[in-house]
Amino acid sequence: MRKLEHYIQVGQQRLRCGYTTGTCAAAAARGAVELLLTGVAPDLLRVETPSGLTVEVEVEEAQLLEGCARCAVRKDAGDDPDITDGVLVWAAVERTEAPGVTVDGGEGVGRVTRPGLDQPPGAAAINSVPRQMITEQLEAALRDAGGDCGLRTVISIPQGRELAQKTFNPRLGIEGGLSVLGTSGIVRPMSEAALMASIHTELDMRRAEGILDLLVSPGNYGADFARSVLGLNLAHSVQCSNYIGDTLDYAAAKGFRSFLLVGHLGKLVKCAAGVMNTHSRVADCRMETLAAHAALCGAKQETVRAILQAVTTEAAISNLQEANLLDETMGSVMEALSRHLRHRAGEALRVEAVLFTNQHGVLGETEGAAELLAFHRKGEQEP
Repeated sequence: MRKLEHYIQVGQQRLRCGYTTGTCAAAAARGAVELLLTGVAPDLLRVETPSGLTVEVEVEEAQLLEGCARCAVRKDAGDDPDITDGVLVWAAVERTEAPGVTVDGGEGVGRVTRPGLDQPPGAAAINSVPRQMITEQLEAALRDAGGDCGLRTVISIPQGRELAQKTFNPRLGIEGGLSVLGTSGIVRPMSEAALMASIHTELDMRRAEGILDLLVSPGNYGADFARSVLGLNLAHSVQCSNYIGDTLDYAAAKGFRSFLLVGHLGKLVKCAAGVMNTHSRVADCRMETLAAHAALCGAKQETVRAILQAVTTEAAISNLQEANLLDETMGSVMEALSRHLRHRAGEALRVEAVLFTNQHGVLGETEGAAELLAFHRKGEQEP
């Protein structure tokens, strides 16, 4: 696979850029049209992106069928941690009697179900810029071949339905697959600052909607548990990834009233030690924190040692159960967690937390969490 050799500096790192799913779709569409109209599939496709960079991609697969041609190119996300890196993006093109070109989504491309997004409800989740890129490639190929027919193209991403479950699409009301995105055509590797900026944007949206009381989870585990086990309304929830402290800071500055954090033990036990960025490269004090609180609650030396040697927090919980110290230790952890969260949030923002594991369910709640849990079950904005 030919890779994009364009680099940017992010902090002290020189990172390679890639190209978007929109660029892939436009290139695949161009290849499919050329195959349909000439009977020959190109080996290499060139697409001028909105950023001004010209991207060259290889044709991975091509099929000339009765009345239809299909072409696939492989996504190159560069050094960005993009879940679509390496996937095949297909375009199928067929002639139409009506003039002009149309663009739709097929397998693995999501459908919009809610208003307020780039495309209207019912449309394929192919955003405006990628649609324009695809259209331009279809029209250019038609002109070059001297064709006088109309064209219909369907973009598909065979792995899209599965991969979409790891994205925000289900939360945004995009069902059945991925979105075809990209305003510049180029993937710029995201820095930590860019990731936090995306969280800030979601908080800004919630505040603009009039939301005063936040339901926050680090990721899908917390959100799934909040919905399926706690019965909470996720319509106005936010995911903060590892940036719990930064999210608290921003929420307080934006004037939110309350902040209910629902998270797995493996994340929130770090916050109980005052670590507010829970990424493993920043700190991994899970076992040390659990062992310290177990010792405070009277754990014997062998129990403390077993916790420190545990591979997972679930295993550490088993050690606490065997010593009959689980409830007392988790009570101590929750006191520390509450203290650190409230210190970070300041006096203006009320913050509560619920800590769980998938195997053991709820392991602890801060003192005022019950009231906010009841509120978010109702999904109202007046607690």
